[in-house]
Order: sequence, then structure tokens, then C-alpha cells
Amino acid sequence: MDGRKVVAWAARDTTGFLSPYSYTLRKTGSEDVVFKVLFCGIDHTDLHQMRNEIHSTNYPLVPGHEVVGEVVELGSEVKKFKIGDIVGVGCLVGSCGECLSCKSSMEQYCDSRVLTYNDIYKDGSSTQGGFSSAMTVHQRFLIRIPENLAPEQVAPLLCAGVTAYSPLKQFQESNKVFKAGILGLGGVSHLAVLIAKAMGHHVTVISSSDKKKEEALEDLGADAFLLSSSATEMEEAANSLDYILDTVPAVHHLHSYLSLLKVDGKLILVGVAPKPLQFDSVDLILGKKTITGSFIGSMEEMQEILEFWANKGLTSMIEIVNIEYVNKAFERMERNDVRYRFVLDVAGSNLE
Repeated sequence: MDGRKVVAWAARDTTGFLSPYSYTLRKTGSEDVVFKVLFCGIDHTDLHQMRNEIHSTNYPLVPGHEVVGEVVELGSEVKKFKIGDIVGVGCLVGSCGECLSCKSSMEQYCDSRVLTYNDIYKDGSSTQGGFSSAMTVHQRFLIRIPENLAPEQVAPLLCAGVTAYSPLKQFQESNKVFKAGILGLGGVSHLAVLIAKAMGHHVTVISSSDKKKEEALEDLGADAFLLSSSATEMEEAANSLDYILDTVPAVHHLHSYLSLLKVDGKLILVGVAPKPLQFDSVDLILGKKTITGSFIGSMEEMQEILEFWANKGLTSMIEIVNIEYVNKAFERMERNDVRYRFVLDVAGSNLE
């Protein structure tokens, strides 16, 4: 099946400014699904990519990797989906399928993974994201959206949600009440608070601004709030947490946060900082502490987070915007002026 013409919004240089753009989808393969994009979450990583701050950006770049759509065309060998299904795609659209990571349902760590945008698909075509009218994705990298979840609610779960869920899942099966720290309060972290609370953890939100205190405690239901810019509060909270999920997508020194961990505690990095982070090795050695990282989640975990979300009756806190507002939305996101995730109403926008 020949590729179809789509309209989108793309960045063309390191300013990251988005404007209308048209291109042709790659040819539909036997296991490919073509879907009309309905909604797409707006992620901080999009901004890094648009400005060429993480790795080399190929322009024009169509961002968007929290994509929900409606199936409009199926390859001849697609068995998992049918026309009209509501589906989702996150950060990945391909992997080798043969390595240990792929065979262990951890395809996000495959060395040959193909990212949803700013990457090259196996047929040599450039991948483009969800700020577009339609996408073509292999059926293995799509998930089915449960009927009891609103599509716009699902979008943030496909990257931000599973990014929090995947590392927190390791603490889920114990009867112990874990003392959790969520560092930062934004798109990923607000979902992390909701997930950790739903898992039964005692949750402390850690922020450099006391302006977030009311939001953390009243809006999100956190158990405690810790002002990281207060030396007194930080000293009083020393050695109190089992883990900290670090969601901050900016440069920050890790020393003060490591001091909050108990012996054998974990600092889990999920926020992508554009420059190297620093820590003192003695902080790890004297407390048997661990700094670890986690990258998005597997396809299996993406389906799990949707079922978890539905079963727990959770609600994403989103602000829906049209494409004409998208550059303003990124400006506001940089100022942390969103509670807590922008979702782009693609189908309801005039992309041209």
C-alpha cells in the first residue's frame, strides 16, 4: 500500500519553533497499522529534541511520542487490531526483536531500537511523531486503549506515565509501606505521585519552590512536602527515604538528595538532563546507596499502566490545547506553567 500524504507541525532549526509541514508516510507493510491521530501529549523531551539539545536532530522534525489514534488502515498480516480501534504509541516504533532485551520484554533497551521521531526506520525512512494527522506503526509497537479510558486521558501515560510506573513497579509486590520521594513536580512527577500513592507508598514531594506545596498535598494527595532549598528541612529529612524518583530534566547536583536516602536506598533517574550530573562517591559508599536509571517502559508495561490506571480509578491532570497554541504551550512548559501536562487535540486542530 502506498504511503499517504499527511499534514503536521515541525521544527526546522534549533529555535525549536513549530510550523505547518507536510510529508508522505512510509509504505504500509504487511504488519503495519495506519491510524488517524486524535491526541498527543507534549513532553519536555520534545523540546530538547526540537532544539538539538540531546543528540543530533534531523530537521524538519515532527515531535510527539504520547500518541493516541483511531485505526484507519491495516496491513495484510495484522491480527491484533481492526479498523476503528483506539490505539496508542509511545517512544518506540521498532527494535531488532532478536536480542536478549527484546526477548525479555525490555525492547526499550535494545541497541537497535527505533524512536518514534528523529530516528531512521528499518526501511531507511525517517520517523516522525504525533504532531501530525496520521502515523504508520508496526503492530508490535501499538497498544490497545481500554474502552473505559478517555483517549485524551491516556496520552500522558504513554511516556510520562510508563516512565514513572516502570521503575516503581519493583516496589509494588511487597507489603512494606515504602517511604518514597518524588523529586520535581511536573508532567512525569505528578503521575508518579498518583502511582506511588495508589501502590500504598508514603509519598514526599521534593521541590525547590514552596509554591508547589499546596498542589502536592491537596491536589495530588502527597503525604509530605520537602523544600529542597531549606537546609533545615533537608537536614531533618536525612536518611528517611527508601527511594527517590528523580524526574528533573535539568542540571542539578545530586549530593543533597542522596543524603535523604536510608542505607541501601535508591536514587532513580528518569529525567533527561542536557548536561552531565555530579555526585560524590563517598555518598554512595558510606550508605550503600545506588544511583540508577530507567528508560520509559516496555510494551508490556505500557499496557499494564493503562490497566492499573483504570483499576485504581486514577485521573491524569491535563490541559488540552490546539496546534495553533503549541509554541505558546512549550513556552509555558519551560516556566512550569502547566498543571501538569499539555495534551494536543490533533484531530480537533487545523494543521494546515
